[in-house]
Amino acid sequence: MDCPILVWMLFTNREMTPEEYAKCHAVLRECAPHAPVRNAPSEPETMRQMVAFLLPLLMMRHRRVPRTRWRDQMTMVGKHWIEQIQHGPDDNPVAAAQRARSMIGYHTSYDHNLVGMAMTQGRKEDVVNIGIGIKEISAPPGMSGNDFAISLYHKLTPLEQTFIAPEQGEEVVMRRLCLILALKQAYIKAIGQPMGFDWSRLEFNIPEKKATGDGRPLAGWEFRVWTSELGWPIPNSDGHIKQAYQCAVAFFRRTRDTKFIWQNDARELESWVQFITLDQLLNVADKLVE
Repeated sequence: MDCPILVWMLFTNREMTPEEYAKCHAVLRECAPHAPVRNAPSEPETMRQMVAFLLPLLMMRHRRVPRTRWRDQMTMVGKHWIEQIQHGPDDNPVAAAQRARSMIGYHTSYDHNLVGMAMTQGRKEDVVNIGIGIKEISAPPGMSGNDFAISLYHKLTPLEQTFIAPEQGEEVVMRRLCLILALKQAYIKAIGQPMGFDWSRLEFNIPEKKATGDGRPLAGWEFRVWTSELGWPIPNSDGHIKQAYQCAVAFFRRTRDTKFIWQNDARELESWVQFITLDQLLNVADKLVE
């Protein structure tokens, strides 16, 4: 199944001003009234939620598709896809086939300062099976990496717990923990399950490149894995703040096996993952309604 995957990663390198927040929230209310984002400028979490709902609008503007020529649709389990409205005779089989293959499935997610959207184009029944997972490689303040990992044992299988044993070292533990969690999050969202889903039902055997659900192989699934490293200068200082995020995309390709793609080469990553900033979104926010 030839459905190319494209990912946008937006770096929220700063908070919005009250004016910017109000402008974006007005666009959200007009173009995505289904978005459950409260108008609460003093709460940074709502800004990230809002950005996640605005990314599909930005993507369609980038494709130069007017707002009147597409509709955001949703399945019974909450999976989104974009239906492009194409004018043409209903009895034209070629036009009908083109319309059927023009659907865009997408999923958005965020963690701390990184908001991501994974998308693909093809038939509706194919493109909705996509999900993205993002986990910052960092323990909560005042908590060691090992203690943080132990607190999440309930989301892991006994085998997965052996991969993050304390004797592996805190850096290795955090990197592996966030990798497993990002993969699980991507898959859970790809199949349209709520976050209350029992994560321990899934097992990712990273060394052997195997993935199972309830003990059965996740045949047909493709998992793409990469790390996003962000940094920005500290005001009135020569120092920089650095953050690293483990990211994963899950997509059902209807093949017989399970495929893992470890994207370590920066040039190859740039061919399908694009990084943008909050300012790039804000520069065109008032035009997203067009």
